[in-house]
Amino acid sequence: MAKNYETVIGLEVHVELATKTKIFCSCSTEFGGAPNTHTCPVCTGMPGSLPVLNKQVVEYAMAVGLATNCSITQYCKFDRKNYFYPDNPQNYQISQLYLPICRNGGVEIETAAGKKVIGIHEIHMEEDAGKLVHDEWEDVSIVDYNRSGVPLIEIVSEPDMRSADEVIAYLEKLRETIQYLGASDCKLNEGSMRADVNISVREVGARKFGTRTEMKNLNSFKAIAHAIEGERERQIELIEMGRSVVQETRRWDDNKESSHAMRSKEDAQDYRYFPEPDLVPIVISDEWIEEVRKKQPEFRSEKLIRYKKEYDIPEYDAQIITASKHMADIFEATTELCGKPKKVSNWLMVETMRLLKENEMDAQDLKFSPKNLAELIELTEAGTINSTVAKEVFEEIFYHDVDPKQYVEEKGLKTVNDEGALRTTIEQIIADNPQSVADYHNGKEKAIGYLVGQTMKAMKGKANPAMVNQILKELL
Repeated sequence: MAKNYETVIGLEVHVELATKTKIFCSCSTEFGGAPNTHTCPVCTGMPGSLPVLNKQVVEYAMAVGLATNCSITQYCKFDRKNYFYPDNPQNYQISQLYLPICRNGGVEIETAAGKKVIGIHEIHMEEDAGKLVHDEWEDVSIVDYNRSGVPLIEIVSEPDMRSADEVIAYLEKLRETIQYLGASDCKLNEGSMRADVNISVREVGARKFGTRTEMKNLNSFKAIAHAIEGERERQIELIEMGRSVVQETRRWDDNKESSHAMRSKEDAQDYRYFPEPDLVPIVISDEWIEEVRKKQPEFRSEKLIRYKKEYDIPEYDAQIITASKHMADIFEATTELCGKPKKVSNWLMVETMRLLKENEMDAQDLKFSPKNLAELIELTEAGTINSTVAKEVFEEIFYHDVDPKQYVEEKGLKTVNDEGALRTTIEQIIADNPQSVADYHNGKEKAIGYLVGQTMKAMKGKANPAMVNQILKELL
């Protein structure tokens, strides 16, 4: 009889915080930049240099902890995790093992299987390592320390997830929460959110966990889902063959859709942790926690309830708009200016989503101002421009944030509402297309559509379509 297996999954999610400077020095945290230009003696681990903690890092960590229902450790400190690796300049990493800043939280996720709370074991602060660049051509590895010392929080879940769907829902919930807080942009492709996945399998009904492996190098939701499926199958195959799963760290190769062993998994004692001697403990007062709590934004779930009451836009639209805080901000600001939530929603849902998809952009990358979108809606509503022209103007707003009034004036795009001029053009079109006219008189309603098209073409798309229809019917 075939056995049934259950997958048990826990995640360690690293999030780069959106501070302007690094965790223990004043170097820039900006992504990109020539290699080794955002560095100083502290973040390159020079002897005698001393770390100074960035207060903003603590506030962001607390904000994420509060938003994920954790309790804040009011007396917490840093520890030194010792390991030797070329991208780790001090030969140790400043992290938190014994007293992490946040503990015992959880977030609610929803999948096709229903709602579920995923526990958060802890959230701790630490510094990022540098980045090794492997040059296949020269057969050397070179190191860039720009990322070294960039502040991270590591969010460690409980092993509460049972499928790839639950993992993706959990990651999306974390990403959305952290983006709403402004604590990180959480771009997986730039490495500002990275997930290591711990997976084990066991027979359904078994009390004991199986041996787990850790999967690294996962930088997209698709890769994470594939890695989980792949690793589940690999472990079941080993068990069925009577072999045992080895506790190790594995690296996922997204192109090959397979993983390979990197190293056997170390335990905490292998890192010789001890309290960081160069940093004083952090004492967090009740007042400070309250202050951070007061600054928490309105989160997505709260926005959805308010949008329903306040704006009367479809549930589906509200879900898409609030998925990105930046898009929600644009929606609210534009609506405030023009007072037409349905119209604003339509522009965001149709044209904005189309252009984002075509350019493979994220909603966070939107650069246009609410003022210009509101003006475009007003021009369209007033009949100053027709819908075809409006789409053309919107593309300019999307790419270059142009002032629509000015653009319409300069390019001469105003709708022609002059009946005399339209009548003359339409008379000419009727004279030029006797066949369509005959078709229309023989009961072919569609023929008028062709004549409308020809008129719009002659008027360079600037005629008022309602007026064109009316005059055509009258003349025919």
